[in-house]
Amino acid sequence: MKVISYNLRKHRAAGELVVLQAEHDPDILCLQECDVQELPPRVGDLVLALATQGNRLGLAVYYRESVFQMQAVKTIGLKKSLHDRLLKPAHERVLGVRLRDIDHARDMIVASFHAAPLTALNSLRRHQIRAALTELEKLGEGLPVLMVGDYNYPVFKENLGQTVRDHGYTLTLSDDHTYTRYRVFRGHYDFATSVGFEVERVTTLPQGSSDHRPILVTFRPH
Repeated sequence: MKVISYNLRKHRAAGELVVLQAEHDPDILCLQECDVQELPPRVGDLVLALATQGNRLGLAVYYRESVFQMQAVKTIGLKKSLHDRLLKPAHERVLGVRLRDIDHARDMIVASFHAAPLTALNSLRRHQIRAALTELEKLGEGLPVLMVGDYNYPVFKENLGQTVRDHGYTLTLSDDHTYTRYRVFRGHYDFATSVGFEVERVTTLPQGSSDHRPILVTFRPH
């Protein structure tokens, strides 16, 4: 199975989605910083499961109807940073979808995640990640979980990796940097966190209109 995660940079890269879907044939598409009012009901043969509604810019998940049936969805608000309190960006920072693999009659949880911005402390982002994983488990106890998105965590990833492992999950980085801005700020910002899945690889795709590069996660249930 394949999922693409992409931070659209305030929806600027939305026009690339159809080509991304056609070229890489993902089963699931997870978006961050999308204009939820402008999202199409379909991207290629992927259908929109849900988009967050708490703010114009938010999260969305698309899935392939021929492979999955949607069982439940959940939007999650997390502990706020000072940036959140002052500027009031999207409140919901996680969008989780419980999907049933039709051919194999098994359920899984896939989520799009957007951590607090770089103005926040890494400790807050670690708190958000732990809380997000805990809340996603409420969609189905013991189910495999894959959370992808913009973790906004460019340095000291060993602390993040340990936090995720302590929670029983695995953190997987992509094969190249995923964020470039002003040709100075570069790093791995977009990750996959999983339990019950084997993440075979995370491929960083070419740069488009966003300051983030999309990632393509190839995975399978254990």
